[in-house]
Amino acid sequence: MRISVLTFLGNRDPVNGYVERLRQVRDEGFTRAWTSQLPQDPDLLTTLAVALREVEGIEVGTGVLPIQVQHPMALAQRALTVNLISGGRLLLGLGLSHQIVVENVWGMSWERPVRRMREFLDGLLPLLAGDAADATGEFTSTRGRLVIHDAPTPPVYIAALGPQMLRLAGRRTAGTMTWMTGPRTLAEHTGPGLREAADGRPVEVIAALPICVTDDAAAARAQAAENFETYGKLPSYRAMLDREGWAGPEDAALIGTESEVAGRVEEMRAAGVAEFVGSPFGPSELQARSRALLLSCRP
Repeated sequence: MRISVLTFLGNRDPVNGYVERLRQVRDEGFTRAWTSQLPQDPDLLTTLAVALREVEGIEVGTGVLPIQVQHPMALAQRALTVNLISGGRLLLGLGLSHQIVVENVWGMSWERPVRRMREFLDGLLPLLAGDAADATGEFTSTRGRLVIHDAPTPPVYIAALGPQMLRLAGRRTAGTMTWMTGPRTLAEHTGPGLREAADGRPVEVIAALPICVTDDAAAARAQAAENFETYGKLPSYRAMLDREGWAGPEDAALIGTESEVAGRVEEMRAAGVAEFVGSPFGPSELQARSRALLLSCRP
């Protein structure tokens, strides 16, 4: 099981600050990081174009880019350009965001989200592979090709939690990325659904969870409950928490001493996860302890 870390853009000096954070985790020993695209943040791929040129020796995945606010050809242009700049160090994670964001923030329809993702992939995947796209869809149509010489094709992952999205991920992509999903659900629901749809083709489960190595577990649980409260209310994540029998995101977070957290990381390995992505939270000194623990869990 690979071990990587989740980083964020932030709002103050986001580009320079992100470059420094990426350099820090690279220097600590991480060879891969994932970064979220939040609705209020700067554009992630633009930031990665700068960061991956400045910081060598580390791969970065988008975890995840929402598809509704971009066309497949526009995304393919940006992703291939970033991968050209970085020498093939981009991993492209895509998702559907959430109904409350799509409808209330972007003013778009949430109707038939799985079909939207399927049509988006119909246009995107050929373009990333250097081929022409010729896809006519109900929601998205993509025709034509790109000419971006020597740009490596990035692997594509989609955030898949429910059965239909898992089938789509297994049939069409390199795998899935999860959040707020525990080891029992990953072992009994996520992995089997993905691999069955893949029909022998290699696919990966990449699972991310908050992590805090601390001697004051009660304080960290209280902070996790506050920091990640939203995820306990969003229907897709709520369903994963319920599957695991967790009351809230504070139960999903890996919290405790080094040995306690290491034991929970091992549960992810036993669940068949190909890559565990730790998202350190808490004061900076605890985040540093968490990153050190993650590095110690590498095979």
